[in-house]
Amino acid sequence: MHVYLDTRVSLFKSRLWSDAQLAGLIEAEDAALPDLLDQGGLKRLAGGYVDDDPRSLEARIVAILLDETRILLRPLAGVARQFLLYWIERFEVSNVKSLIRAKMAGEGAGVTAARLLDLGYFTHLDADALMRAEDVTELMRRLERTAYAEIVRNARQAFEESHDPFILDATLDRAYFDGLIRRARAIEASTDGGLRRLMADLIDRTNLVWLLRYRFNYGLPPAQVYYLLLTPGYRLTPSLLRQLVGRDDIGSVLAGLPGDMAAALAGAATIPEVAARLERWSLDRADTVLSRPGHPLARALAYLIRREADLRDLRGILRGRRLGLARDDIRQATGGL
Repeated sequence: MHVYLDTRVSLFKSRLWSDAQLAGLIEAEDAALPDLLDQGGLKRLAGGYVDDDPRSLEARIVAILLDETRILLRPLAGVARQFLLYWIERFEVSNVKSLIRAKMAGEGAGVTAARLLDLGYFTHLDADALMRAEDVTELMRRLERTAYAEIVRNARQAFEESHDPFILDATLDRAYFDGLIRRARAIEASTDGGLRRLMADLIDRTNLVWLLRYRFNYGLPPAQVYYLLLTPGYRLTPSLLRQLVGRDDIGSVLAGLPGDMAAALAGAATIPEVAARLERWSLDRADTVLSRPGHPLARALAYLIRREADLRDLRGILRGRRLGLARDDIRQATGGL
């Protein structure tokens, strides 16, 4: 398992786009874009640039991630395979959210189906059957009889109490990540520390951004914010999170962070700036795991994290080009390339 997966990850690493390649895509003439994408190993995205439907581009990007994940899964078994499968199930959780929102909005089956991502081999849900549910409550009860029961159960209860779409979404997200943490901790001790470092960056970053948004954008009270956070934390332990949710402004929250996170965010003043800096910090640390010898599963996760970030940048560039945005605006939206 180790040799195959390690070799495959090393080969896949060459597919990552450099900042110079991304910058070249921003500056290139329209006619040159298909060739640049082809040279970068992404010929299938060229059609996504010219299509009118932005969902076509999104579907192509997800298909790339799914194809590569399926290859990385080949040598895995047991808890390692379960972890990586669960990682990619984020996309089907996105479909769960789309099904629920569509039912709440009273959308027809045809409109709903067009919103769903085609996950092929990774599909667990019978979307056609779920779309026939009479209302949101029945839909969620049906979902509780699927592979996503543990994610949906608490979300249904929260929705029945509040009927608030935001609380429903937040509870689904929390349940998914709690499941990811449990699966990671089942194997972290056997992965040379690399997987734990990646998970710590992901979960602490997610928790901090959620805390700031829930507290200062949405004005939720501290107790409710704490309930919606991921309390099996890493650097941001449950006791530290209880302290941070009670603080009155962004600056005081950032002042209470552990040293490495505080250093990465020194001078940050807004939530978008915090989110962008944390993502860049996490990606740099994923690059470190990917570029050094280490456990193949940790390197595989580091690759998938970096690959998804690359493809998001490419999506932003292609959409910006299609919309006729100024080159400077596209650069700014992709981190100043």
